Amino acid sequence: MVLDKIGTDGLLPTIEAVRNKLDQPLALGYCNAGVVVEVGDGVSGFKVGDRVASNGRHAEMVCVPSNLCAKIPDAVPDDAAAVTVLGAIALHGIRLVQPTLGEAFAVIGLGLVGLTAVQLLRAQGCRVIGVDFDRARLGLARKFGGETVDLQAEGDPVAAAMAFSMGRGVDGALIAASTQSSDPVRQAARMCRKLGRIVLVGVTGLELSRADFYEKELTFQVSCSYGPALRSGLRGERPRLSAWIRALDRAA
Repeated sequence: MVLDKIGTDGLLPTIEAVRNKLDQPLALGYCNAGVVVEVGDGVSGFKVGDRVASNGRHAEMVCVPSNLCAKIPDAVPDDAAAVTVLGAIALHGIRLVQPTLGEAFAVIGLGLVGLTAVQLLRAQGCRVIGVDFDRARLGLARKFGGETVDLQAEGDPVAAAMAFSMGRGVDGALIAASTQSSDPVRQAARMCRKLGRIVLVGVTGLELSRADFYEKELTFQVSCSYGPALRSGLRGERPRLSAWIRALDRAA
């Protein structure tokens, strides 16, 4: 962003803008686990002393809307519950891509969200192929029941996905990568079957090939990840957080 600003505004205005930003505090993070110390007026379902997971900042004390909190089951430790929102992000991406029993999916990018998505898709009864450069992450994806493509070994993810799907093309792809390149979206389009579904959960370039999407009538959607008013002003996030914590509880 600094380099882009230098190119458009020049060096001195950029230096001044950066110095002004450095004086402003920046809250870090967006998921935590803790204990309720106070409940606001009109809030129901929570009381002081409840253990909760939320999408509050990384801090000792946070103030979070009630629809972005969920109670932590007794069997789930705080360190596991602290990643609830990351799990909710993966879960929301899964819901958008709408997997059904026996379908084949590609997960491009095997960080925390991608690896969680692999497990959720497997739990949904789907076959999964994971794509990444990191061999440790690829090993975890195989441990979770997926097949993998090692980009570091110059593996061709499109060819691998076509072989994985017996030449038919995968039913859908979940992109959990973080890169400026548009390759993940292009690869997802080329490895999908006709009428396949692609959901972008991560952050990538978006230079799309119209032919790839037009010829197959692919569905492409960018996930909002999480928030208090997704799809409807009346729909909150707490059910999604609660569902993910229940999944943690069952795993425990």
